[in-house]
Amino acid sequence: MCTVEKRGNFFILTLTGDDDHRLGPSLINSLLKALSQVKAQATPGSVLITTSHGKFFSNGFDLPWALAAGSISGARDRLNHIIQIFKPLVAQLLSLPMPTIAAIAGHAAAAGFALALSHDYLIMRSDRGVLYMRELDLGLTLPDYFTALFKSKMGSSLATRDLILRGMKVRGEAAVRMGVVESTHHGEDGVFNAAVQLGEQLAARKWNGEVYAEIRKSLYPEVSEVLGLRGKPIFISRL
Repeated sequence: MCTVEKRGNFFILTLTGDDDHRLGPSLINSLLKALSQVKAQATPGSVLITTSHGKFFSNGFDLPWALAAGSISGARDRLNHIIQIFKPLVAQLLSLPMPTIAAIAGHAAAAGFALALSHDYLIMRSDRGVLYMRELDLGLTLPDYFTALFKSKMGSSLATRDLILRGMKVRGEAAVRMGVVESTHHGEDGVFNAAVQLGEQLAARKWNGEVYAEIRKSLYPEVSEVLGLRGKPIFISRL
């Protein structure tokens, strides 16, 4: 499912295995557990880097598991269950008391794209991988928190339109131009090394994590409200 490893100031969260990391109950619950562990061990200067093995960062919700219910109503119930339990995962990332970086070494589709976008910084391969919202192709509507997330995190309404209403497959360099991705790098190692380099710069600031999380939530009020992330009173951690 996933592993989390602490390396100095870094928490390295890895989606393991060579499959396409579809987000079903098992993987989502594993990620929630890992993020709870990360939050419990957070200190000033902590940084989360999320990465993956194989061709995919994540290929979205586990639709094969939903369809295996054997009936339309059963598949709908399973899909709604996934949507409901993925929402707290997005909320966990948006309220995590540290900077977060998604090191996207493969394709990130649909909910897999939303998972990446829930991080503060996205770093992508220049030689492989696309960002892709395929809900229109599948005949699925977007959960309200998906819509709020994309509206909050995307820099351009035109880019949001092209990704969601055209189903455009966006490669690394185009994603940088659209303001979605921070930078692109060659190969899996290049992406991870760039994430570490950025993480080192952020860790060196040794920010108060709770303050960081509160400012992040205030920066994205629409998605924070949909996710039920209530702000705490503002305080000064140091002068």
